[in-house]
Amino acid sequence: MNTNLPTLVAILLILSSVSLSYSEDSSRDGVLRNDPQREAEFMDWGLGMFVHWSHDSQLGSVISHSMVGASEEYLDRFINELPKTFNPKQFDPDDWMEIAKIAGMKYMVLTTKHHSGFCMWDTETTDYCIMNTPYGQDIVDKYVDACRRHGIKVGFYFSPEDFLFLHRHGEVVRRKGTTGNEKSALLAYNKKQLDELFRNYGDIDVLFFDGEGGPELAKYIHQLQPQCIVTRGEMETPEQRLPKEPLPGPWESCFTLGSQWQFKPTNEDYKTGTKLINMLIETRAKGGNLLINAGPEPSGVIPVEQERTFRELGLWMFINDEAIRGIRPCPVIGEEGVWYTQSKGGNSVYVLVTGHTGPEKRWPHGERKEILLTELQATDATTICVLGQNDKVLEYNPDANVESRFTQTPEGLKLSVARAQRIYNNKRWPNAVVIKLDQVKFVNGKHESKK
Repeated sequence: MNTNLPTLVAILLILSSVSLSYSEDSSRDGVLRNDPQREAEFMDWGLGMFVHWSHDSQLGSVISHSMVGASEEYLDRFINELPKTFNPKQFDPDDWMEIAKIAGMKYMVLTTKHHSGFCMWDTETTDYCIMNTPYGQDIVDKYVDACRRHGIKVGFYFSPEDFLFLHRHGEVVRRKGTTGNEKSALLAYNKKQLDELFRNYGDIDVLFFDGEGGPELAKYIHQLQPQCIVTRGEMETPEQRLPKEPLPGPWESCFTLGSQWQFKPTNEDYKTGTKLINMLIETRAKGGNLLINAGPEPSGVIPVEQERTFRELGLWMFINDEAIRGIRPCPVIGEEGVWYTQSKGGNSVYVLVTGHTGPEKRWPHGERKEILLTELQATDATTICVLGQNDKVLEYNPDANVESRFTQTPEGLKLSVARAQRIYNNKRWPNAVVIKLDQVKFVNGKHESKK
């Protein structure tokens, strides 16, 4: 990361700190948009699970896109044969929720309809849906019920682009370029499907549009459910990348856990837990949410390789979630080897130390390290602690002094911290350690309270 990178995020902080009053329909200048208070809630959540899953998970191919450029024979088999063998008998949405909750995720977003046009709910708009498979049960209904049982916010992904619609109207299957009558008919078709999704499954928390027509359909959603937060279609949603600088307003980055959105049975290369944790830290330091993808197997089970990574994230979040949820970005996002977040009230700054992470830089149990922060200053009321540990004892070494300390020097605020909590059996921890500082201020200005 860049060193000493002061980045003012005034627009973001204003959005998050000021309680704005809008009408119940979230109208600004006559245009229906996300409710600002709901957007502030969204910023609190911080971390969500994306789920890409459809009938072509049976093939292990890229979801939907194999239809573009495909022969008529391929399309015929894809549309008419694949649904006949899609039978996710092991699908248990409670299992998904348990993995998401242990990983620290507050919301989930399921592909109700991807670009192929295959619907994962009981729809009257098309026969190309989950009800015309051997499984024959409403996946969306089961998913929504499970989210609510487990306290996970309900999110839908919906593609306004529909390859089946194009194919059945004699058009070439493609991502871009719908025009004229075709575009108008597709818009009406999508609205019928959204009517079903937003009238039959109760209140939906989040909607992610993916494709042409999203912004126009976002207005329609705000008519149906004004409290639903539209992400893509209404806010910045960088895909497979993090912005170099914080973005104005709430935003969300979405990533695959491997190289493909949908389940890939072979030739897959998954991110490590450390990589995922560091991505989450950087995202939150820059004021965004991270939406990380799971690709269930055709059976409905989340692959064990993905589950293991989510559980590594879960262990880290179990210790450090205070620095991730319900926080806001700082006037300075970080410096060499560390990132910063702060509590909404501004009383606490979290120093997320990534400079000692990874296979080559594991922080051994009991080892003391010194960290120099040039962007922060202590005050008379400053206190320090390491999240997850009590700073009083080192296992099997009662004489060890593991108390966290700080010293204000001309060069900066010097922290002296020992990693005293035993997390792994081998006593070597590859992931970020988080230091909490209360009542500090930034060098380039008073650390003001921001809510």
